[in-house]
Amino acid sequence: MVNQNLTATEIGFTHEDFAALLDKYDYHFSPGDVVPGTVFSIEPRGALIDIGAKTAAYIPIQEMSINRVDSPEEVLQSNETREFFILTDENEDGQLTLSIRRIEYMRAWERVRQLQAEDATVRSGVFATNRGGALVRIEGLRGFIPGSHISTRKPKEELVGEDLPLKFLEVDEERNRLVLSHRRALVERKMNRLEVGEVVIGTVRGIKPYGAFIDIGGVSGLLHISEISHEHIDTPHSVFNVNDEVKVMIIDLDAERGRISLSTKQLEPEPGDMIKNRDLVYDKAEEMAAKYREQLLAKQQGATAAAAPAEVVADEEIPPAAELEEEIPPAAELEEEIPPAAELEEEIPPAAELEEEIPVVAEIEKEIPAATETEEEIPAAIEE
Repeated sequence: MVNQNLTATEIGFTHEDFAALLDKYDYHFSPGDVVPGTVFSIEPRGALIDIGAKTAAYIPIQEMSINRVDSPEEVLQSNETREFFILTDENEDGQLTLSIRRIEYMRAWERVRQLQAEDATVRSGVFATNRGGALVRIEGLRGFIPGSHISTRKPKEELVGEDLPLKFLEVDEERNRLVLSHRRALVERKMNRLEVGEVVIGTVRGIKPYGAFIDIGGVSGLLHISEISHEHIDTPHSVFNVNDEVKVMIIDLDAERGRISLSTKQLEPEPGDMIKNRDLVYDKAEEMAAKYREQLLAKQQGATAAAAPAEVVADEEIPPAAELEEEIPPAAELEEEIPPAAELEEEIPPAAELEEEIPVVAEIEKEIPAATETEEEIPAAIEE
């Protein structure tokens, strides 16, 4: 019969040894870790999750999704296993706080960065407007469309609920800024149907000291003051009025910047006709545009011919490579002729140059809400 009164010395294993063994094989969890977990129990405003810790972890309802959730059952099911983000350290009861929203938030930023890199066009419905523009959601993140980048004749307030095509202007996770452009998306779509040298009819929508903005089928093109006439013009107001219908020719399409450059100067049969006899310019527009396209084609063909390789020399006239070797200076001798990048830098215009009517990002910054703002306050641990 086995003696039931064995001492700790006889067994060789104490309660302290057992506790130490548990600690040795216990998992250590830290805020920021992403771990698998199984839904243990669903409560009215949260859920208990088994992640292998000593105590079941807890996820509050506001951390269950990047979107608004009214009931935990909208996101979680009993015994479901999925990934969770550890939001905070253990509280006084040894319980960890988890988040799904944080995982969705990180993946959403990764996705919009990818969409921006691809220069993709996305669609989203306007859910609110403010003094500076309109608010949309992209991949669950809150995005902002500045008023200058909304191309519609409707009042902003009437855009709520409307689905808009959009292009990315700024994607900055660190500053929680997601800025988009409706105008640029429309310009790109319109550009796909336009050609340089094409004559189009538009309406003057705005006049600035440097030119007139012409609406051509829902997108705006700039008729610069230097492209109105061959003769000098003091101000575009001396030639055009707002709402004038005009016939213009497209001279440049810049899809990357969303710009359409227009001209009436190139349509003048004689210099100054836009000032003296505008109707004649419009009557002869297609004829003058055809000449412009011919000149443009001739220039392109001339540039191609200039870039063509020299006539191939017969094989017997080509000396062997060994004989040519002495004539080729080493790379070190050529180095002096190549200006360093620093000398070229002054000639490169900054990439962020925009038309004057488009406010720079810094000017609209006050109006741009954070992309991650939600109806409920984010716990301090997230901000850390």
